[in-house]
Formats: sequence, structure tokens, C-alpha cells
Amino acid sequence: MTELFTAESIISLLTLTFLEIVLGIDNIIFISIAANKLAREDQARARNIGLILAMGFRLLLLMGISFVISLSKPFTHIDSGWFRAELTGQSLILFAGGLFLLYKATSEIHHKLEGPGEDEVTGQTTGKTTISSVVAQIAITNIVFSIDSILTAIGLTQNVTIMMIAVVLSVLVMMFFAGPVGRFVNEHPTIQMLGLAFLIMIGFMLVVEGAHLSEVIIFNQPIGTVPKGYLYFAIAFSLLVEFLNIRLRKTQKPVQLRGYEGQPLRDGMI
Repeated sequence: MTELFTAESIISLLTLTFLEIVLGIDNIIFISIAANKLAREDQARARNIGLILAMGFRLLLLMGISFVISLSKPFTHIDSGWFRAELTGQSLILFAGGLFLLYKATSEIHHKLEGPGEDEVTGQTTGKTTISSVVAQIAITNIVFSIDSILTAIGLTQNVTIMMIAVVLSVLVMMFFAGPVGRFVNEHPTIQMLGLAFLIMIGFMLVVEGAHLSEVIIFNQPIGTVPKGYLYFAIAFSLLVEFLNIRLRKTQKPVQLRGYEGQPLRDGMI
């Protein structure tokens, strides 16, 4: 325990906590948008369950850190002339997770703009979402984000206790801000669209990163990687522009997106 109170350990803890919060931004975006489809009284519960799952996945992975490290080792090799790759568990998870985010974000954009309204036969609203389905989506996404987060943490420190404390602190901070973020997303349809666009960017980055970690070479062209700094700069710049637009157009009524039952959102509520 005395090692936790050294200057080096405290700096590592603060740095890692900040990094976990930054890496968790995409997780908060997905959780907020997924919970957005629920009734207003269920959204906070879904967000908290999602973040608790995120913390649980990370702590379990830290306790099985040797398993996580083994995921970065190739388990098979493919060489078909024009296509070569050394597949790893980590790369396959990132690749599949990226495809899932691309599919989910695109589906959400369609739902919010052109999704189901009233059933033509019964006259009933369609597309109602349950907490269990939202939690299942969050759980699938958390697996991807958790592995990426833990592998990044391992690169900063080898002290598992520090990593666990950083994970708990970062999730507590995210739980505190998840509510305001969710309400803000509800009240501003353009933020919802930006958030979904960010998820498409993140999904693409995960697909490319998965291919890069597998050392994929197509027609003698190796697949590179997308620096996360570029991605976060694009997200921050887009949000800054939108915040300025919101301040300049306070009196303008926003467009209405479809809510959790296929009905338009009104007055920031669903």
C-alpha cells in the first residue's frame, strides 16, 4: 500500500484516470444515444447500468490481465498472395466492434430521421425499445471499449491496483456527467446527429486499428493506423462549432427527431 502514495504512483493514477475518462467519452456518447430511445424515467437507470457494466468489464479484465495480454499475440497466419494477415484476438474484437458501431450508428440515424411511426395496419406506434435490449447493446460495445482501454492502461503502468483505482474513479466521474450529457443530447437534435457521426468515425477507426494490429497487407499495401489525437480533435472542433451555433440561434426552434416509440421528440423530452 505504501507504493500507492509515492509521487510516481500518484502521477500515474491521475494520468491514467484522465486517460480513462477521455477514452470513455465515446462510451458515454453511445450510452446516451442508446438510452435516448427509452422512456425518460428509464434513461438514468440504463445509463447507470451501462457505466457499471463498463467498470465491471474493466475490473474483470484487469484481474485476468494475462488473458488480455495474450489477446495481442497472433494465433493464426493468412497468406493468399494478395492478402496477408496475422490474426489476434484483440484485432478481431476491435474489427467486429467497429463494424457493430458502424451498423448501429447508421441504423440510429435512419431511425431518428426516417424510422417507423404508426403501423399502417394497426395504427399503433412501432419501434419501442426495452431496457434489456439497450443494456445488451451497451454490454456488446463495452467489451470492445474495455479491451482497448485496458491495453492502453497497461502501456502506462504495470501496477494493477493503480489501474483498478483509476477505472473506478473514471467511471464515477462519467456517472456524474452522464445525466447532464444525456439531457443535453435529448434537447439538441444536432448533437444527437453529431454523436452518431462520431460513432461512425470511431467505428471506422476500430476497423482500421483491428486491421493494423493484424498486420493486414492488401496488394502489398500495409494497413496503417488512425492516430486517436486526430479523431478527438475532429470531435472537439465539431462540438465547439455546434456550441457556437446553439448560442447564436437560441430562439430558433430545432428540428424534431423520432423518439423511442417512433414519435417526434418535443421540448427536449421523450
